[in-house]
Amino acid sequence: MGVKILVVGGAGYIGSIVTRLLDEKGYEVVVLDNLLLGHRKAVKASIPLVEGDMADTRVLSDVFSAQRFDAVMHFAAFALVGESTKAPYKYYHNNVSNTLNLLQSMKTWQVKHFIFSSSAAVYGKPQRIPIEEDHPQKPINPYGWSKSMVEQILKDGSAVDHVRFVSLRYFNAAGAHPDGTMGEDHADETHLIPLTLKAILGQNAGTTPLTVFGTDYDTPDGTCIRDYIHVLDLAEAHILALNYLLDGGESNFFNLGNGTGFSVNDIIRVAERITGEKVPVVYGDRRLGDPPVLVAGSRKIKDMLGWKPKFDDIERIVETAWKWHASHPMGYEQ
Repeated sequence: MGVKILVVGGAGYIGSIVTRLLDEKGYEVVVLDNLLLGHRKAVKASIPLVEGDMADTRVLSDVFSAQRFDAVMHFAAFALVGESTKAPYKYYHNNVSNTLNLLQSMKTWQVKHFIFSSSAAVYGKPQRIPIEEDHPQKPINPYGWSKSMVEQILKDGSAVDHVRFVSLRYFNAAGAHPDGTMGEDHADETHLIPLTLKAILGQNAGTTPLTVFGTDYDTPDGTCIRDYIHVLDLAEAHILALNYLLDGGESNFFNLGNGTGFSVNDIIRVAERITGEKVPVVYGDRRLGDPPVLVAGSRKIKDMLGWKPKFDDIERIVETAWKWHASHPMGYEQ
């Protein structure tokens, strides 16, 4: 019997691409997704998809009692920083309380390997760049706090042998599958690269001009700087983390980024070069909870797990995203 993985949130942007990669590499995969933000079409028809929510302990019991899993990967968090500042209870309920439901079910059914999608938001406003894993954690929004809280829960659970985990702290996931068949499709899109490309597509993508939130940050051009990591490189890191745990690796935390920062204006210029079109832009105020600069130090995962990003050039990242959005302007539902 092969290695069997439960992917919670496996119909979402990152989860679906990780699910596809797991399947291609010969793992047995089951997806649990409430399809609130995910898409059934993003999951291969031959992969079992259970429509359900972590809030429903009966659903969790049914999933875990039906088959034995070797590991769980968790992608089912809410992840909009701005929304988290306006609806904190929503974020703490789903991202913390519901994750506890999942971990309790794992404990009940003796599944000890857990890969958690964390975030650079656990660090808050950086004191030094690049941000390494030992950087102080001072979140500045409920989303970041929810991720930090789960990391503390995982440390406490690991200390009493309930779980062995890898927490992967993403910087800005971006891009699409290189074959153009899978990519970002959010009803409430907040990520810069898809918003930039959708602004170029205009009415065909049902969108409006790109809003640049803040031009007075303490950065070279006044706009926020972020570290963009290709979604397929993220997916590869999850496979490495899985094998690390299955081989007996201890619980650990790893950053995932490319170590290079690009401003909002940089991304606009790259998009214009890739597409040959002008990005329609309007300017707005800063968003609450946005740090001016977030750039990763990812040496630890490279040294310990042998992770080698293949899409570490911003042009390639934007090219793959454009291939997806240009052919799927309305996402999976077109």
